[in-house]
Amino acid sequence: MNRKGLWYIDWGLMLPVLVLVCLSLATLFSLNFDYFRSQLIFLIISILVFLFFSQANYKIFQLYGAPIYFASLFFLGLVLILGIESRGSVRWLEILGFRIQFSEVFKPFLAISLSSYLVSLKKYSFKSLFTVMLLLLPVAFLIFLQPDLGDALIFVSVTILTLMFFGFPWKFFLAGIVSVALAFPVFWHFLHDYQKQRILTYLNPGQDPLGSSYNAIQSIIAVGSGMIIGKGFGQGTQSVLNFLPERHTDFIFATISENLGFVGTLVILSAFLFLLYRIYIIYRNSTDMFCKVFTATCFFIILMQFFINTAMNIGILPIVGVTLPFVSYGGSSLLSNFIILGLLTAVEKFARDDKVLEIG
Repeated sequence: MNRKGLWYIDWGLMLPVLVLVCLSLATLFSLNFDYFRSQLIFLIISILVFLFFSQANYKIFQLYGAPIYFASLFFLGLVLILGIESRGSVRWLEILGFRIQFSEVFKPFLAISLSSYLVSLKKYSFKSLFTVMLLLLPVAFLIFLQPDLGDALIFVSVTILTLMFFGFPWKFFLAGIVSVALAFPVFWHFLHDYQKQRILTYLNPGQDPLGSSYNAIQSIIAVGSGMIIGKGFGQGTQSVLNFLPERHTDFIFATISENLGFVGTLVILSAFLFLLYRIYIIYRNSTDMFCKVFTATCFFIILMQFFINTAMNIGILPIVGVTLPFVSYGGSSLLSNFIILGLLTAVEKFARDDKVLEIG
């Protein structure tokens, strides 16, 4: 290990994250002190894990792409057998008193597996694309069975975006879109009733304002009622009086919008844009192909979570269980995203040291 780079921290990555985390903690404190305390503990653990992965040699992870993939399948299957049920879903395993959601924690590691496989390819053939999708299928299916449609969609969309970015011909994806459209009636049959209802609600939000449309309507009201500067922390009627469901997790964007108004949403948007731009800079400065693919995959993981969460909060996408990175309450999501930051820091440090060696 290069001692000059010991405990190197990329503040271009960390500053927007610190803004998001502070905004999250302030919001959780205004809602419930127990949320704040738990999230603060999760944050301390996540920072320690970040420091560990930021010093890691990413090339070691690249070598173990296949074992990481099969270990992920094993633990995702184990969740269905030994997992803890909550609100009709089995998504968590309890380890040492902590509940861990493996579909969240495995996001950076499955990104490693995907990147490792892609850089080993000799050509962008339909066979290669089919192989990647075949490997994705059991991961998405095991997560879907929990049921967790949101994370299943994240894995599928991130994989497709990475493949398109990697250079696979567009005609392959057009064929895939047609195939998915034709298979949708079959897919619809496997959806749970509440998932079907969410899609129908999205198509007609006013059909059941006190039932299936309630969450979406309350979220839109919360976002709109904040206006320019918001009502202030702890003053929002939708969030504090519990009209807004999941105000601290899936709908924390609506909670912040009600509390801080357009100014608060502008801070969130600016922080994410700055974070994504910094990830792009790391991608651009990387010379190693694995680094480039992995960085691009991480970019899409953050982007898709951010886009889907905010879009469902303002009513332009159906409601699915997707958290807002670094902002939503939850230890597994926070841990997963800080692992991504740690690995990106390790990649950026490698690119920086590589440039120093070239100059020398």
